[in-house]
Amino acid sequence: MSAKMSSFILVLILVSAIPVSANGKKKGEQRAMLEKMDAVPCGASQKGLSGLGSLWASVGLTHMSSTEKLCPQYQIRTDQMEYEIRPTDLKHAAILPIGHEAVIRIKKNHMMLRVADSGDHKMRSYQVVAINPNPANADNTQNKSSDDDY
Repeated sequence: MSAKMSSFILVLILVSAIPVSANGKKKGEQRAMLEKMDAVPCGASQKGLSGLGSLWASVGLTHMSSTEKLCPQYQIRTDQMEYEIRPTDLKHAAILPIGHEAVIRIKKNHMMLRVADSGDHKMRSYQVVAINPNPANADNTQNKSSDDDY
């Protein structure tokens, strides 16, 4: 084999080894960190007859037992924003590992999320409850603008 042919084969091997997308992300995906989880009230479970209206109330059957329902709410931080999210499927909500990296994709008020370093590659749906600018990023921009003033 000639030197040109062997260098051409070497270049082909190197080009085929490099992925099409260097960072391995799909379109619209970004990395985030799972910061914390809180249990927040998200409604009440009610059992009783008061929902049947004034007919039962006139008879005196208004007994109600309600318990406050708690839902997991997570705080997720990207480089620019902080998101507070709740699972859309509360019956089968997965507990996410705090302090791990996640891959997220946002569409309107829903976020698709999967934990990057877990064995589970399933994207789960979450409802975005709140969006705030990342305080660490805001401090950097304020310091930068105040440095420019001098």
